[in-house]
Order: sequence, then C-alpha cells, then structure tokens
Amino acid sequence: MTPPALSRPALGVFWMLVTGLCFVAVTALVKVLGPRIPAPEAAFLRYLLGLVFLVPMIRPLLRARVSRRQWTLFGARGAVHSIGVMLWFFGMTQIPLAEVTAMNYLSPVYVTIGAALFLGEKLALRRILAVAAALLGALIILRPGFREVNMGHLAMLFAAVVFAASYLLAKILTDELSPVVVVAMLSVWVTIGLAPFAAAVWVTPTLGEIALLFAVACFATAGHYTMTLAFQAAPMTVTQPVTFLQLVWAVTLGAVVFGEPADGWVVLGGCIIMGSISFLTWREAMLKRRVVAPPAPATKV
Repeated sequence: MTPPALSRPALGVFWMLVTGLCFVAVTALVKVLGPRIPAPEAAFLRYLLGLVFLVPMIRPLLRARVSRRQWTLFGARGAVHSIGVMLWFFGMTQIPLAEVTAMNYLSPVYVTIGAALFLGEKLALRRILAVAAALLGALIILRPGFREVNMGHLAMLFAAVVFAASYLLAKILTDELSPVVVVAMLSVWVTIGLAPFAAAVWVTPTLGEIALLFAVACFATAGHYTMTLAFQAAPMTVTQPVTFLQLVWAVTLGAVVFGEPADGWVVLGGCIIMGSISFLTWREAMLKRRVVAPPAPATKV
C-alpha cells in the first residue's frame, strides 16, 4: 500500500480513470472484431502480437533462475489462463458490453474463496458476507428463469473462475520471483497454449482484423501500466471505487455505438458486485492485511 506521506489521491484517481478507459476500449475493440475470427484464434493473435511489448523484459527473463517447480507452476498458469482467455473472447461476441464488464468483477470474489480454500487464508465473516453479496449481484445480472441465460453468460462465469485460479498461481509465483518475470512468462506461455487451438479453427484474418487485435494488445498493456501508476500514487481504497465508472462507460458505449439497450438490472447487479469488492478492499486496508484478490479492473486479455 502507498505510504500516506507519498499518497497523491488526485493522481491515483486520474490514472485509474485512464485505466478504465483503456480496458473498456479493449472490450469495445473485441466487440467490433465480431465472431468471424474464432475466439481461440483471436486470443492467440492478440497474445502473439503483444509479444512485442516483452522486448524490454528479455534481459530480466534471461537472468531469472527458475526452478523445476516454478516451471510447472508457469505451465499450469499458462494452461488455465489460455482457457479463460478463449472463454472471454467468445463471451464478448455473445453478450452486451455492460454485462461483460459487470461479470468481470466476479474474478476477485472467486480469488477470495480460492485463497481461503487453497492458500489457508482466513475467511472472516466480512469476507463471507461480501462474497454472498457479489454472488447475489451475479444472480441479478443473469436472472435465471426470468431471461435467457445463453452460452455467452456461461462462458463469462467460467472465465471468471479460471482467471481466479490464474491469479492464485500468480500470487504463489510473485512471492518467489520478480513480477516482471511472472508477467512475461504468462504472455509467453499463453501464446504457446493458444497456438494449437488457433490452428484447429484457423481463418485467415484481414489486415484490418490484425490491426484491431494489435490495438487490443496496446490498450491492454497500457491499461496494466496505468493501473500500476495508480497504485503507486494512491492506496487501493482510493482507486478501487473509481473502477465502477467502467460499468458506466460500458453501458454508454454499448447504447451509443452498438445499439445495446441499457439494462437497469445489469447496472444494479454490477453495483452490488463492485460494492462488495470495494468493501473488502477497505476492510483489508483498515486491518493492514495484504489483499490477495486482484483489483477489479484488471483485464484478463
């Protein structure tokens, strides 16, 4: 957490606003891409094109001393993250932007559950209540029995679970290795993991589609960088509530650009999920405990 003497709340909020715009741009560009390029291929090309951003990380990667156990963890994380990315790309083509954005908030909740089950973290009453509230928010968004729950919704639900597993593996690895190495290894392993799936469904992309996917890689990388700047400038208790604006922007963009009607239930469910995560972040900060769950805006692609 940022020391109080070094905290610059206004700058932290600014960088988190930029982060939210970058991540909403990612989802919008994937939406523009559409379903012509199969999800595994689109995900593979995004990561393949994004390898250009690893050039500054080559030296730390070559210097890293990785044990056999850590190689196994990197491979496992690459495998589960590859599945999550394919599900995410598929879900993006099937359901509105607002629903994708709202359901993205579920990953930190699953991480909280996973940390208690697999990392031995205490699941205090406040965490249980926050998790219950978040799952209620998900039910409000999906409203099973009152609306059709299609494959896109199911893909996003499973993607959140898979990404949570990826974050838990990242937690173990970042305790042992440099974050730069962990991030770079993920990009490499996911590119390798997606390759056979992309080859199985390959459709020759146009130059325009390749440009769109490179733009996705650029905005995703920029979003992660500005998110880091936000956390350096101010505590998560200051920056976390700003992530709610992503849902506002997604609803607006979906309505104006893609003609998707604004759904009040989706907004309500997203607010409940985001509120539960913000409460968890605030309580953990008050108790000076390290937060295992990733920040809500962290895009998975």
